[in-house]
Amino acid sequence: MSQPPRPLFSPARHRAQRDRLARLPANANFLAPIVAETLLDRLAMVTRAFPRTLVVGAHDAALIDRLRATGTDLCIIEAAPRLAARMGAIPVEADAIDLPFGSFELIVWPGGLDSVNDVPGALLRLRALLAPDGLLLGAFVGDGSLPRLRRAVMADGVRPIARMHPQIDLAAMGNLLQRVGFALPVVDVEALSVRYGDWFALVRDLRAAGLSSRLDPAPPPLTRDEAARIAAAFAAAANPDGRIAEAFRIVHFSGWAPHPDQPQPARRGSGTASLAEALKPHEGRER
Repeated sequence: MSQPPRPLFSPARHRAQRDRLARLPANANFLAPIVAETLLDRLAMVTRAFPRTLVVGAHDAALIDRLRATGTDLCIIEAAPRLAARMGAIPVEADAIDLPFGSFELIVWPGGLDSVNDVPGALLRLRALLAPDGLLLGAFVGDGSLPRLRRAVMADGVRPIARMHPQIDLAAMGNLLQRVGFALPVVDVEALSVRYGDWFALVRDLRAAGLSSRLDPAPPPLTRDEAARIAAAFAAAANPDGRIAEAFRIVHFSGWAPHPDQPQPARRGSGTASLAEALKPHEGRER
């Protein structure tokens, strides 16, 4: 009898990293307010009420407060036990939720899907938790992000050990939403360019955003020489002003629990939105 595949990510490292987030200043995670504003803007375009809402992840207290302010009955799940206790959340991983089916009209997932071991299973569970015509709305750091960091980690002289997470692209995400039964799936990307003074500033941002490696087994720590090589390779991509522009591609996704009254999808090729406009990067951020 064949053994099940080894999990790609370590749940224990995931929980420990998220508990560390709870000890950081509220403004340490620069990505959280960007993702929250985009999710709230998209939610504001939906002209209906959501009496019951589930939030996946308790790290963004500001987003939780703004959702509560809408008057919805809010439930939170959080993998990290200390963070869950502090925020009044149910301590559970996203791919192990066990709540009654049809419990929510809205589920918001503001980051972390890309670090779940069973992505289809997690989406299937969320689909089952939605009442008919309920909405799933989320975002994560997706395919094409951190290209300069990836090249620096591959620099000559650094041990060829996997240190970076695989990334989910738009096509794969759209297919996943359809496979698990979401209606009217939408997946798009926001390209964000952030300018750094050095590699160490980028590492601090990744840790504060909960984007450190959760690979299982954990790669061995970098030696001082390897860290210096990565920092030098990263710095080699600097602009004339000495700063390095790194790219984050935030994948936004949504899907609805099926309902007979929903509109049918538009004919393929009938869209009028400009893909070039949707993919324009937002410049000017410096770290």
